[in-house]
Amino acid sequence: MKIKYFFALILTVLLLTTSSCKNKTEEKSGVQSERPNILFIMSDDHTAQAWGIYGGILKDYVHNPNIKRLAAEGCVLENCLVSNSICTPSRATILTGQYSHINGVTTLGAGLSPKHNNIAKELQKGGYATSIIGKWHLKQEPAGFDYYAVLPGQGDYWNPRLKTADNWEDYYGGGKVVEGFSTDIIADKTMEWIENRDKSKPFMAMCHFKATHEPYDYPERFSHLYRDEEIPVPDSFYDQGAETTGRVFKGQSIDNLQKRYLAATADPSLRKDYMDYPELPFSVEGLSADEARMKTYQKFVKDFMRCGAAIDDNIGRLLDYLEKSGLAENTIVIYTADQGYFLGEHGWFDKRLIYEESIHMPFVIRYPKEIPAGTRNTDIIENADFSALFADYAGIEYPETMQGHSFRENLKGNTPTDWRKHGYYRYWDHSKDRPGHFGIRGERYKLAFYYGNGLKVNGYTKEEQPDKYWEFFDLEKDPNELHNAYNDSEYRDVISGMKAEILKQRELLGDLDEGNEEIHQIIADHWES
Repeated sequence: MKIKYFFALILTVLLLTTSSCKNKTEEKSGVQSERPNILFIMSDDHTAQAWGIYGGILKDYVHNPNIKRLAAEGCVLENCLVSNSICTPSRATILTGQYSHINGVTTLGAGLSPKHNNIAKELQKGGYATSIIGKWHLKQEPAGFDYYAVLPGQGDYWNPRLKTADNWEDYYGGGKVVEGFSTDIIADKTMEWIENRDKSKPFMAMCHFKATHEPYDYPERFSHLYRDEEIPVPDSFYDQGAETTGRVFKGQSIDNLQKRYLAATADPSLRKDYMDYPELPFSVEGLSADEARMKTYQKFVKDFMRCGAAIDDNIGRLLDYLEKSGLAENTIVIYTADQGYFLGEHGWFDKRLIYEESIHMPFVIRYPKEIPAGTRNTDIIENADFSALFADYAGIEYPETMQGHSFRENLKGNTPTDWRKHGYYRYWDHSKDRPGHFGIRGERYKLAFYYGNGLKVNGYTKEEQPDKYWEFFDLEKDPNELHNAYNDSEYRDVISGMKAEILKQRELLGDLDEGNEEIHQIIADHWES
């Protein structure tokens, strides 16, 4: 009996040891469950023109080896569109899976209630460990995250405050200073959380960089980039708006950025928040208007690309960490930006408008188990769809209150036959130079109505755009959007069909402006104009 007991004991020990080794091996290989991890990396304003994988005039200049690595190992979206090109609304749509008029975050002045459902809450309920680190910009406390460490508002590039559950205050208070450069810090803390997470669960980590938002700052290690290079200007750089296109609004002229550089040079006390520009002083003394504009452009774009280089560097660090930790094979990695940004196109900087540079969200996704490497997808995807994709990969039910559609099959080359042909866009944060408008963007054509009224939404301006205005672009013939073809007779039937499609989209998505007679009257007065 003693011999039998001894062998039974030895067998038990061997089984336990084997089981323990197996569990450790599975953890090391990153396959602790069949469900994938999700690493969602997002920057602020890091527009497609500066990624180096979308072509354009900067592709041979921009220093982004790790973005190019992701593109080579995954799928690039060619037509990923934001539904409201401004930071706070875009982030709310990504989290809630709802368009701005449904989640209530229509402008920069709005915030997202912790009571509002979001995809992090759903993933958390579905057994995922969740975190968000970096830019939040939704004012009230993050909900649905096991851990968060977020910037107050825009936050600072250098020595940023990070707000956690231990020191949270709504809006811009609270937080603890962390020394260093924000892009490095956010990547560090993301890796730290992944390393120390509950390893019995799959994870969803949101790594949200402040960069490349104005003032486009960067660490010293990237200051040498582009020093002796002359960066070419976009074809539409000298677009004079009303003089050349008939446009009735100014947009955000790059000349305004020049004024900010000069103001911050003259008064160092202004060098804070978005005006704390690198490498001041700046001068245009003795230069003609065109020369001054060119000097402004060179500083702007070089600073922007240096700022982006710090993002790329940290994407590389994150990818290397996943490899070394054995997590790469079972982790979906996404890199995107919350919207696009003008880099001198039409003589502008900033975003907000329905023009291509503003609404195009650059997007690359890698998932070795499922997504073919080195592929590109041309379907129209919107930021409301991200939440549905997460739910699909996680194997959880997608709430009916969310409006997105999973594009998992699209990424494998199996686009559903009924996939959307148009993206719906509405910009609410009205001002005279960048008026309120809505419209649709299809594969070839774009139609927008500038109703030019703040509609008393949170943060609106009372100043109206006097001329209500339609814009129509044939993106195949006019990819730079320099000719408003709204009054060209050859497009009469196309425009009529697109107006019908706008009404269809507004009905489908519930953007009906219920109870607001002012906008209904504006639409009625100008629909056939």
